[in-house]
Amino acid sequence: MTDTKGLPIKNKRILVTGGTGFFGKSLIRHSPAFYENDFVLLSPDVDELKKDFASLLKGKRIEFIRGDVRDFKFPETNFDYILHAATTSGKIIPDDEMRSVVLDGTKHVLEFAVQKRHLSKLLYISSGAVYGKGDNRPLRENDPCEPETVYGKAKLEAEKLCLDSEVPCSIARCFAFAGEYLPLDAHFAIGNFLDDCLKNREIVIQGDGTPLRTYLYAGDLAHWLWTMLLYGKPGRVYNVGSDDEISIRELAETVRKISGTTNEINILSPISASRPQRYVPDVSRARSELGLEVKTSIEEALRLTLKYHRQLRAN
Repeated sequence: MTDTKGLPIKNKRILVTGGTGFFGKSLIRHSPAFYENDFVLLSPDVDELKKDFASLLKGKRIEFIRGDVRDFKFPETNFDYILHAATTSGKIIPDDEMRSVVLDGTKHVLEFAVQKRHLSKLLYISSGAVYGKGDNRPLRENDPCEPETVYGKAKLEAEKLCLDSEVPCSIARCFAFAGEYLPLDAHFAIGNFLDDCLKNREIVIQGDGTPLRTYLYAGDLAHWLWTMLLYGKPGRVYNVGSDDEISIRELAETVRKISGTTNEINILSPISASRPQRYVPDVSRARSELGLEVKTSIEEALRLTLKYHRQLRAN
């Protein structure tokens, strides 16, 4: 496991958009920096965080702005950093709404950021979805981007808005993750498998189980994002994720093993004759330029995620 101990971030004022989503909650949980800096979290769901995560917030210097990322009222105070993590990837919403949240939200954040003369950096949380299918090898930051989804296309356009602005920005292209606040009922296979085991159901694989994925633990994710915020070069894009590949079937088997269940694994589609599809980042840039490493194994990440949800359901 990793955290932000040792990073030189103290007595700074930091705005986090999407503060109550997976990224925001993970940053709070895994960041000692929250005890030494003033944070402002923007979200339309601040009551949820205050109610359900009171223990998580205890002792931390956190303020809240209730609002939509597309039209929130600009705070009058200065900020040293902005971490723009507001997104819709875990929710099923109309395409027009998704595009608006991603693009109009980014425009509004940039309008705010350009007014803050003391701002050192904005880190934009993008997605590996900007690459599209790729050519079945680990995806590099300089590979062509040919997104196939509305979400991926919007994220790529938002990246361009950030890089073309006057604001010093770095881009974090995030892939797949495991961790305490990953939704179990969204369209993420790892969350669905965990939910199946927690509810003692058969584990359902929607496809043929051959696609290859990687999963970075939320604690590592937090460390990577803070490092990129502080040390990432303006105008630079960095992949964020693990490069330890696992097939979807192997993931289901690992979840079952770690959960201690004997549930059947139901693979809904026959194995395809084509090569397995890969959604895997090349993270050599993050390693060589920022010294980042994957510290937490997928097995340990699953144990920690299961432990959290079991405790949550027991209370």
